[in-house]
Amino acid sequence: MRARPSSFLTAGNRCESAAPSRDGSQAESWGYNFVGQLGIGTVGETETRPSAVTVAGPHTVRAVSAGARHGLALLSNGTVKAWGGNDFGQLDDGTHTSRPIPGSVASLREVTAVAAGGRFSLALLRDGTLRAWGQNSSGQLGDGTTSDRTLPVEVLGLPGHVTAIAAGNSTALALLADGTVLAWGLNSSGELGQGTADNQPHPVPLTVPLPQRATSIGAGLFHSLAVLADGSARGWGLNNEGQVGNGSNAVSVQPTPVAVVGLRGVRVKSVDGGFGHSLALPTNGRVKAWGSNASGQLGDGTNTPRLVPVDVLGLTGASAVAAGYDGFSANGHSLAITHGGVRAWGENNRGQLGIGGFESSNRASAVTTGLSPTHSISGGLAFSLTAGG
Repeated sequence: MRARPSSFLTAGNRCESAAPSRDGSQAESWGYNFVGQLGIGTVGETETRPSAVTVAGPHTVRAVSAGARHGLALLSNGTVKAWGGNDFGQLDDGTHTSRPIPGSVASLREVTAVAAGGRFSLALLRDGTLRAWGQNSSGQLGDGTTSDRTLPVEVLGLPGHVTAIAAGNSTALALLADGTVLAWGLNSSGELGQGTADNQPHPVPLTVPLPQRATSIGAGLFHSLAVLADGSARGWGLNNEGQVGNGSNAVSVQPTPVAVVGLRGVRVKSVDGGFGHSLALPTNGRVKAWGSNASGQLGDGTNTPRLVPVDVLGLTGASAVAAGYDGFSANGHSLAITHGGVRAWGENNRGQLGIGGFESSNRASAVTTGLSPTHSISGGLAFSLTAGG
């Protein structure tokens, strides 16, 4: 659940930005499909696809983003497609009807990044403003209300030009051009980084106190992450599995940003989070992971939880990372783009690794897709999305 400036493609669970146009680029998906979140025209409570299938319709896809039960695709012409669950209007079609085939988000143009949250969606426009739609019970749409929206509304109270976005379960993040990070929505585990946790909605963006400007942001389900200008990382929010990365889970709620320890000697480019684990992509093309590891989602060859970052084994030349999740459990899955292909590891009970079959893996395995090269990946609730070609 992470984001980076919209001038560079990001890949992860919650925010995807536009890359240079690739005519003919397609989207593929795999995993759980009970409300049509794979975008292939079918649905079923027990339907899963353990190998990659082609998302119907869009063929000029710049980036994809996976939410809890819906998917978004940013097209090369700056428009957006949406599909899957629509119980809170997260597909932006004015209804609450789920849709297994991608449909156009008709009211949006000149979009440069999209982010799918739990049951809401965000879009960053070329002019640096944001639009949001879907569930809004915690104020995650940022429009000053807690009313759900089936059509996009403008996020209010942004004091500058937004360059990147990220979406957690019910929390939204924005990165401004000057390096300021803003957060709004749910704060029950301190996801907003304000020093306290509460159960009140926060429908107006708040400034996250960081020691220096940020260059990238990411969102787990109930925790938030940021990369600072010096290449270090900060985490805040739910920490029951050590997912904020401060080396301890003794305090399960960390409402103030803290340094991710154990990253000495590397500079981080981007971050992403699932429910209980987090991923970091350093500039050296390796991948770091920490937090829960019950299904091997840290990729270190074990199922042992880690309170400090460990290397994902066997990965080099990584250009993007993404963290998926399996509900609010210690399980989860992880994805990376390496040398233009996709690797996956962790929980696979619904085929979310895309490697065929349903056996989980604590080591990164190659995903066979029809896309070459891959330029975007995203992990949702037991399903995954990718784009390329």
